[in-house]
Amino acid sequence: MQEKELLSGRLVVVTGDITIMAVEAIVNAANSSLMGGGGVDGAIHRAGGPAILAECRQIRSTLYAQGLPAGDAVATRGGRLKAKYVIHTVGPVWHGGHSEENKLLSSCYRRSLEEAEKLKLKTIAFPAISTGVYGYPRELAALVAYNAVKEYFKEGKPAGAKLEKVFFVFFSSQGADAFNQAVGG
Repeated sequence: MQEKELLSGRLVVVTGDITIMAVEAIVNAANSSLMGGGGVDGAIHRAGGPAILAECRQIRSTLYAQGLPAGDAVATRGGRLKAKYVIHTVGPVWHGGHSEENKLLSSCYRRSLEEAEKLKLKTIAFPAISTGVYGYPRELAALVAYNAVKEYFKEGKPAGAKLEKVFFVFFSSQGADAFNQAVGG
């Protein structure tokens, strides 16, 4: 697993499998149904087992009958994952940058960090949200993700927040390299 530290070690860029990360929460690049799908979403549901899907069904039946909106986030337990929690967030589909994609993607990161705060977590790992089938250009997504985490640490953590370290996990070294080049890391 290749690793690079940014933001005074508070942000760590790694290459590997997010489903085996030894962190308190992993973020799922979910679809609005929360019922699993392809890519990272499918991998997390498969690795975590049926407990995650059961909680997602409960969330859909009680809080988000129409589906989780893009830019929002909710947490479930991690099932069989090493991570105790999964924070599900729905990224925007890329429409050329003219449909508030930057705002929605930034909200995915911010809302996921807020969920981690509520759970009083110290560590969280993110995939590259929206850069797969949703078509968000990797370099642009990298800047949005990096700036969202940078702002989180710059603003100062709210009282009671314990988050110390954020991981960005890329499945391939090409993804990690593209991120590092985009943010100047």
